[in-house]
Amino acid sequence: MKTIRMFAALALIGLASLVQAEDKVVKLTSLEWPPYTGPQLPEKGVSSAIVTAAFKAVGYKVEIAFYPWARAVALAKAGQEDFIGYFPEYHSEDIAQEFIFSAPIGSGPLGFVQNKQKPVEWNTLDDIKGLTVGTVRDYVNTADFDSRVSAGTQKVEEVTSDEQNIKKVAAGRLPLAVIDRNVLNYLLENDPTLVDARANLEFNDKLLEDKQLFVCFTKSSKGEQIARDFAEGMKQIDIDAIVAKHQR
Repeated sequence: MKTIRMFAALALIGLASLVQAEDKVVKLTSLEWPPYTGPQLPEKGVSSAIVTAAFKAVGYKVEIAFYPWARAVALAKAGQEDFIGYFPEYHSEDIAQEFIFSAPIGSGPLGFVQNKQKPVEWNTLDDIKGLTVGTVRDYVNTADFDSRVSAGTQKVEEVTSDEQNIKKVAAGRLPLAVIDRNVLNYLLENDPTLVDARANLEFNDKLLEDKQLFVCFTKSSKGEQIARDFAEGMKQIDIDAIVAKHQR
């Protein structure tokens, strides 16, 4: 009888451990946006490495699923397949109505790619309101730029990827396209479909903004708890060291 009780107790302990382990898994969605995120990148990208390290510091395992951006956001919003959030995102008041923003997980220089043969000089967004600017559908840009687009005072041409905009600017079909400088540099160096475009392109000298990057968690009791735990984990890691490792 004692043996049976001992095995039963061990089974309960094992079951409790399994349940606890399952509870400590965080499922997030993301997109292919190198060098920040991507399934083929070392540690799935620098942003993924930061997120994973922060969660590991507080005892969580992270599972990241990669989708086109609009689907990544929609899946997290709906909580499908137990997704509790998505990243990396720029801050937006509209998004803050539906998601909990984490502490910043890094930043990226947002600006314009331009054709070297036709550089654009500008000081304020008023200077480019007569130009059609390339953007990626469903991406947040800057509050000022996006408000001008919504008001119809800034013309844009939407595509579904940064690569498409790069090719349009290289071909002279667009004067400017919004893009993160690190993303532009990575794609020009690593995407074989952009080999012919490299010589014609450069990043405009003036930044739109140095944009902070965040994880967005669902507004639920679980999402709130995960966000609090993540905030604690972020205090325990060295973001600069992780970024430096990925820049080697």
